[in-house]
Amino acid sequence: MKNFAVVLAGCGVFDGAEIHEASLTLLSIMQHGGVYKVFAPDTYQYHVINHITGSEMPEKRNVLVESARIARGKISPLTDFNANDFDALIFPGGFGVAKNLCNFAFKGADCSVNEDVAKAIKSMHASRKPIGALCISPVLLSRVFGKVELTIGDDRNTITSVEKMGSKHIKTTHGEVIHDHDHHIFTTPCYMLDANILQIYEGTTNIVKAMMESME
Repeated sequence: MKNFAVVLAGCGVFDGAEIHEASLTLLSIMQHGGVYKVFAPDTYQYHVINHITGSEMPEKRNVLVESARIARGKISPLTDFNANDFDALIFPGGFGVAKNLCNFAFKGADCSVNEDVAKAIKSMHASRKPIGALCISPVLLSRVFGKVELTIGDDRNTITSVEKMGSKHIKTTHGEVIHDHDHHIFTTPCYMLDANILQIYEGTTNIVKAMMESME
């Protein structure tokens, strides 16, 4: 069975991992005959958002601890990640990717990526193993690699930023997957488009399937 490393950015769309994308990614991996292990950085998230009001809350939360809510406690700090143990790496989306795994939400094209996140990406790339990114997560790959082909929805400002980082954006719709063959990178837009949960599932299952097929 192919073993996926899944990296989360917390728990909740506005300050962490997008829960639908994260859960459906795990489901899709198992439905396609794979297994997974979940990782997250052991660091404080940028801020905490009240998901009812959208306002910032006066507290601190840890990305690893919050991600453990989705992983049902079965999670490891990203410092434990070893590319030799996995066949593929995948990043669900959520604003936490742009706030906790990198600072794209604040710096745009001038963003930097968390050191452990960048290390995981580069080590998988060096081994020619597939890397998947959903929703906003392709910004990580754009920042690390620069000249890559990807899809990231239809938000003009986001598209402009990834293009400034040297990447080529390809317009897609729900469930479509872009495969950059040179870098072995797979991307799909998910909630970067106006989507419902069924369309998110279409995206997660298609990207996992495409990654699986590339490993045959």
